Amino acid sequence: MSALLTTAGCDRKDMRLEPVSAEAYRAFLASRTGSDLNPGFLQCPSWAEVKGGWHARLLGWGPRTGPGAGELSGVALVLLRQFPGTRKYFAYLPEGPVADWSDPDLDGWLGPLLRHLRGAGAFAVRIGPSPAYRRWDAATLKTATGPGRRVTDVLASEVDPLGAAVAERLRARGWRRCGGDEGDGDAQPRYVFQVPLAGRDTDDLWSGLNQEWRRNIRRAQRSGVEVTEGGAAELPDFYRLLCVTEARDGFRLGRSLAYYERQYAALNAEEPGRMRLYLARHQGEILAAHTMITVGRRVWYQTGASADHRREVRPSNALQWRMMLDAHARGAEVYDMRGVPASLDPGDRPFGLLRWKLGTGGQVVETLGEWETPLDGTANHTLYRAFQMYLARR
Repeated sequence: MSALLTTAGCDRKDMRLEPVSAEAYRAFLASRTGSDLNPGFLQCPSWAEVKGGWHARLLGWGPRTGPGAGELSGVALVLLRQFPGTRKYFAYLPEGPVADWSDPDLDGWLGPLLRHLRGAGAFAVRIGPSPAYRRWDAATLKTATGPGRRVTDVLASEVDPLGAAVAERLRARGWRRCGGDEGDGDAQPRYVFQVPLAGRDTDDLWSGLNQEWRRNIRRAQRSGVEVTEGGAAELPDFYRLLCVTEARDGFRLGRSLAYYERQYAALNAEEPGRMRLYLARHQGEILAAHTMITVGRRVWYQTGASADHRREVRPSNALQWRMMLDAHARGAEVYDMRGVPASLDPGDRPFGLLRWKLGTGGQVVETLGEWETPLDGTANHTLYRAFQMYLARR
C-alpha cells in the first residue's frame, strides 16, 4: 500500500484515501464488511484487465484513527479514459464505488475521491451507486402490459428509502443522472431483473416459476437436454451462438471472442469459478450457452446465447433453472438476470426479453443508474461539455 494521500478540506479529518494493492482490495471484498456492501463484479480488480483502452486505479477508504485504523471501509475501481487531443481523463466507476451509501456524511468519503481524481487529471466523473430505487413484482407487471405502457407507468411494489435519499443527496451536490428518467445514457442497465434466493428452498423456487417455465423445463428434461458446465475450450461455441442470437433478436453487443476469452481468464484467475460457462446439449449438439458470474453472496446471469433450430426442446429454460439452483446451492442471496427493457408493450420487440424473465417470478429493479459531475474548474466544465458533444456524435 502506498503512502497516504492528503484529504485536506475533507469534512471528516479521520478519513483517509489511498491507492491500494489488488490483494488488499480483494481481501476487503471477501471480508464481512466488504460483502455487506454488496459489491458487483464490475468493481472487482479483474475487471480492469477486461476493459481495454482504459487506465485503472484501485483506491480505498478507511478510518485514520480509532479501533478500525489501518483497515478499509470502502474501495473503488476507477477506469480512466483519455479525452482525444488532451492530457485529461474521464473517470468511470462502473456500478461503484463499493462504499457505505447509508452514511449520512456522503461528502466525508466522496469528497476525497473527487479531489484525488482531479489531481489525477480527471475532468469529470461518472459513478453507479449501488442502492436500488424502486421494485416491481412480476405479478404486478404481468397484469399491467398494454400498448404504449412502460414499467414507470405502474405503481412500484416498493420504493427503497435509501435509494431515494442518495438520489436527493447527489442532486443537491450538482450530480446529474445520466439519461434522465429512462436511463438511455447509462452504460450499465438502469432496469435489472432479480430473483430473490435468500430464505427460500428449491421447492419454493420451483413454485415461483410460472406454468410456462415449469412446462418448458420439463419438456427439456423429457427431450434429453443435458446441461453441463464448460470451460475456456467451449467459448468459441458460446460466441458462435451469440452471433446467431444477435442476428435473430436484433441487437449488437459489439464484443469479440477475444473479449470473452480475456474476461473468462481474468475473472477466474482472480477467483476460480468466478465466471462459469453453462452449456445445453441436445443429441450431442450445443444449442445454448450462458455465462454466470459470482461475487460474494451475489450471482449474475451475464450473457445468453442460443441456436435458431430445435428451440422447441427449450435449452435456455433448462440452463437457467440449473444456474438458479447452482446459485442457490452456493449460498447466493440474489440471482440477478441483468438488464431488461422498460417497455410493457407486447408489440415492442424488446418486451419479449422482459416477458421471458418475468416467468421466473422475480422482480424488476430500477437501480439509481449512473450519475455524472464535472470537477472543479472552468476548464474542466468546458471540457465536460465538449465531451458530451463528442459522445453524442459517436
